[in-house]
Amino acid sequence: MTNTVLLDTIAHADLRVAIGHAARFGDAVNQCVVFPTEFEAAQRDYPIVFRRDAEGSFYAVALLGLDRDENLFLDPRGWDARHIPALHQRGPFLIGMVDRDGVSEPEPMLHVDLDHARVGAADGQPVFLPHGGQSPYLDHIVKVLRVIHDGIAMRAPMFAAFEQAELIEPITLDIALDDETHYSVPDCFTIGPERLARLDAAALDALHRAGFLQHAFLVASSLGNVTRLIELKNRKRRAA
Repeated sequence: MTNTVLLDTIAHADLRVAIGHAARFGDAVNQCVVFPTEFEAAQRDYPIVFRRDAEGSFYAVALLGLDRDENLFLDPRGWDARHIPALHQRGPFLIGMVDRDGVSEPEPMLHVDLDHARVGAADGQPVFLPHGGQSPYLDHIVKVLRVIHDGIAMRAPMFAAFEQAELIEPITLDIALDDETHYSVPDCFTIGPERLARLDAAALDALHRAGFLQHAFLVASSLGNVTRLIELKNRKRRAA
């Protein structure tokens, strides 16, 4: 259950939020939705693949582990990666649309889930400064939420452009840790490198003008990070 309310400088003046990453905060997952606005950062650490939702629409995920509820980047010290996906940085905060008097369209406003596991920690980060104004922590959260908000808006046109260019192809990741231990990650899609290489000048120009050509290359190259997943998994097995 959630208890989501509009963030208020007076009502939530003393609100503190725990930072860091652990299973109790929902970070023990083997994949996480990522947005086009964070592809450049995410592809440095994670394989990025596409999946389809119940309506058949594509969305992107970063692969974090091979077993259920396994995040190979999570250890007792926190999340060990250069980039932490935006959905795992935002904590209890989200953007909600609010109807305001005199405004014809709903406006995006900052909300907080007061029942979130991070809320209320005595040693947490303050959301507001003692004498008013946003804390540096909240400034960071606003930037993270902008990544999510802008990424959601970019997602549909990006995938439409990829489909128009016939870049998306199905893939099953077959991962061998050794001669006896194998994993298969089915129901995935990616940007086919050969399909990228076959694009003619007009298609390349169209993707570039739309701002999605770089995203295609980032996704295609990110699959090299499967090797990193294997290294982390084998390290975990040796330590067990």
